[in-house]
Amino acid sequence: MGCRRCLVSGHVQGVFFRASARQQAMALGLTGYARNLPDGRVEVLACGDEAALQALQAWLRKGPAHAHVSGVQCESVEVAVPPDFSAA
Repeated sequence: MGCRRCLVSGHVQGVFFRASARQQAMALGLTGYARNLPDGRVEVLACGDEAALQALQAWLRKGPAHAHVSGVQCESVEVAVPPDFSAA
């Protein structure tokens, strides 16, 4: 079990990115959150097994249909594991 924080840049706000990321994460059995940042990026914190984290990270590179992802930066972090996945 690990946690990864990803910053997703591009046209990722106003295109249901957070809600779609939540749906993907929950389907993969991950917990965490997705939230908009003031600079236009989306921050995603995901916790779970490594295979699921890799699958979510691959999805983040594409995003939902109307998103245009220009970059994804991820790092492993040590945080208290959230009980569920929220899209704040």
